[in-house]
Amino acid sequence: MQENGIDGYDPDVGRSYYDYIAASGTRHFRIVETRTAVRRLNDYCLGAEYKVRKSYHTTYTLPEDCEHAIRSYEQYCRDIGNKEKTVSDKRRMLRTFLTNCPACGNDGLNGLTVSSVTGACFKLKNKDAWAVVRSFLKFLFTRGIVAADYSTSIPHYKREFKLPASYTTEEIQKIEAAVDRNTATGKRDYAMLLFATRLGMRSGDIVLLRMDNIDFLHKNISFVQQKTGVELCLPLLQEIEAALLDYIHNARPATDEDRIFLRHNAPYFPATTALLRSETKKYFKAAGINTEGKKRGLHVFRASLATSMVNDDVPYEIIRGILGHADPDSINHYAKLDIERLRTCAVAVPEPTGAFKEFLEGGCGI
Repeated sequence: MQENGIDGYDPDVGRSYYDYIAASGTRHFRIVETRTAVRRLNDYCLGAEYKVRKSYHTTYTLPEDCEHAIRSYEQYCRDIGNKEKTVSDKRRMLRTFLTNCPACGNDGLNGLTVSSVTGACFKLKNKDAWAVVRSFLKFLFTRGIVAADYSTSIPHYKREFKLPASYTTEEIQKIEAAVDRNTATGKRDYAMLLFATRLGMRSGDIVLLRMDNIDFLHKNISFVQQKTGVELCLPLLQEIEAALLDYIHNARPATDEDRIFLRHNAPYFPATTALLRSETKKYFKAAGINTEGKKRGLHVFRASLATSMVNDDVPYEIIRGILGHADPDSINHYAKLDIERLRTCAVAVPEPTGAFKEFLEGGCGI
């Protein structure tokens, strides 16, 4: 505005500035930030109510028999104990799958063929969806909804197991120390980080914490996990309590909002998982941690905590309880982290004999 001799702001000025930024070759994320800032400022100038704008994926309309089949399968999943989040994910995968079947658009489920099923399956970017599609097609056949069992045409896909990325105690301490706790946002970020690094809490559970989840008298934290729906009670460690009180009394914006962690730009909405992820990556960089070949999101702190406890000989069942896993089979996951114990189970390589020995020595063998 100063460069162009503009004395007063109006929405046209904001739009002109956005056009200037968009045409200047600025990086995409900066253009998006500018568009959001201009929109919010213009809404304010026009007296419009502030609203968080969300992007929505296009929803395709499927034939009625497809919609009915999906709803029936959803109820079946609930009956066998699937969580609502799992049901929602399966619904999204199946809608994408059926949308990829051109024949379904005209004839519904009667248009399914082996070629259309396999073709639609290979269009799915997430190969984990193959198992869901296979189960869905088996469900359709056993319930008599379709005449043929197309589930046998779905290829099997086994996800490659990789040991989860983890960081040492020293590296995590460097990340915590990289937070500037003299600023208001630093006090907030430090408290949020401690919930992840010291207790292994998920990002969704951290940002959803409310004042009544913290019992300062009995020194514990009680909440229902967003992912599993299971209640979890964790100890309010001294370091977390101190950081939390410092944030609440010295940095948290004055508002009636019940959520503990807030954005520090008015209006003071609750912090989101996106904000927490962004801040975490910033502190990884500030700490100078080598992240090559590793993830650097908040979830790595859960794996790091589990690895640390395994190395300290903490029983697997206790680790499962601390991290809030509802599935008892998750214990097997921690056993894969226990490299040193696995070494004691190694079997000595037998000496080669017969044709195999001949082959190793340069003969023709079998």
